Amino acid sequence: MFELYGVSGDNMVYHSPPPRRKEVDILETCLQLSSPELIRKFPNGDTLLNNIKSHKTATTFNNDKVYKTREENKSTTRHWFVMCGVFFFGCILIGGIGLPLALELRSSHLLEARLQVVKRILSETPLIDGHNDFAWKLRKYYGMHINNFSFENDLSNDTTNKNIKWQTDLSRLYRGNVGAQFWSAYVPCEAQFLDAVQLTLEQIDIVRRLTKKYSHKLRLVTSSDELEKAHKEGIIGSLIGIEGGHSIGASMAVLRSFHLLGARYMTLTHKCNTPWADSSSVEDPNEDAPLDYHSDGLSPFGISIVKELNRLGMLVDLSHVSVNTMRDTLAITKAPVIYSHSAARALCNSSSNVSDDILRNLSLNGGLVMISFDSTHLSCNDKASIYDIIAHINYIRKIAGVNHIGIGAGYDGIISPPIELPDVSGYPLLLAELTRDRRWSALDIKKLVGGNLIRVMKEVEIYAATLTNQSPNEEWISQDLIEETSYCKYHDE
Repeated sequence: MFELYGVSGDNMVYHSPPPRRKEVDILETCLQLSSPELIRKFPNGDTLLNNIKSHKTATTFNNDKVYKTREENKSTTRHWFVMCGVFFFGCILIGGIGLPLALELRSSHLLEARLQVVKRILSETPLIDGHNDFAWKLRKYYGMHINNFSFENDLSNDTTNKNIKWQTDLSRLYRGNVGAQFWSAYVPCEAQFLDAVQLTLEQIDIVRRLTKKYSHKLRLVTSSDELEKAHKEGIIGSLIGIEGGHSIGASMAVLRSFHLLGARYMTLTHKCNTPWADSSSVEDPNEDAPLDYHSDGLSPFGISIVKELNRLGMLVDLSHVSVNTMRDTLAITKAPVIYSHSAARALCNSSSNVSDDILRNLSLNGGLVMISFDSTHLSCNDKASIYDIIAHINYIRKIAGVNHIGIGAGYDGIISPPIELPDVSGYPLLLAELTRDRRWSALDIKKLVGGNLIRVMKEVEIYAATLTNQSPNEEWISQDLIEETSYCKYHDE
């Protein structure tokens, strides 16, 4: 290496032997391509330059023909080297730049292109959100007065009540490409054995009246077929879910009545135990919700409730229930279950989230977890981002499989949604970001947005169809469980 520049290992300049013919040809080429000043900048550059000049003097230039032939050969050689260089440089460009660029285009890295891909996917498969608390929020702030409530307009600009920040309206549902929405009939735990049934009925009434008032954009649907039909016609399907088993007042008859009114899932508990099922509150030492009852999972009456849900064709929702209630339900149910708004407990240790062992059992059951957008479920904090949602989606996919994931944001029931997704218009942005991950094919995204839930609904409906000849469950809850409570309740003599 050092000898190439006429420098020895101890940095002493030495005089190289007389150049051979091949070396001189190379030096001549360098001289033609470089100036003498550049040659002199090399170590021992003057010696190299003098050798080249000496050789040129000693060479006979009288034979012009020989000289021209040599020059032509050199020109041809240089041309060949240039062509080879261009060829190899082109290969490098293709391999180093062209291929990554092609892959970037293939993955639709540009946001607008990816949004177009998402729009096409959602035109083929409805995006079904499993949980929205708009009905409770409307009843809370407006009572039953919806005639003058402008649900069709963008309520993010509503200034009639500055204390209310609406996350849902028809305008933003359409911008979010929502194909169907489960409207939750939420009732506070404090209403158990008071007016819980009434509050639930009033919210069902709100959903039914809204779908009637805006029938050109909303339609009450009660089956998977009706949902798919509404989507093909460009109308948002509206479904009803009961959030919290305390809404039925421990009565099979009330459960069946809710089903007749259109309810298609029931969350077994909310943040309080019922007389027949334990909630996640039993695992949360910081929870101050009423815990008057303890069943260590499902009581015998709770087992009957799950079986009646199966018979009716209603989805069993396990969000907010205890781990023992989850295990008991998965052991009993004959149809797939859902988590309408939960996330992975391994990523956020919230009692409302789902542990790995339950996720594995869920894949055997055929059910799914619909990912909550509540920051307290995503990051166990009051702030979360779109990447927290994606992390939970990918984690549940890894443990349970791609056939067991859905979306259940919980808008208008969450205070702190991810900063990039403040309302129901943001779903396409989430899906566009997901398309950057090459693990997510169009088919996988179709499963996530609604395909999995439609499959679960169909399986629940098929199982219920096999029980059409089975009589309704007439079991009553044991009066001993509720007689000594402080709740208002009429007791039969």
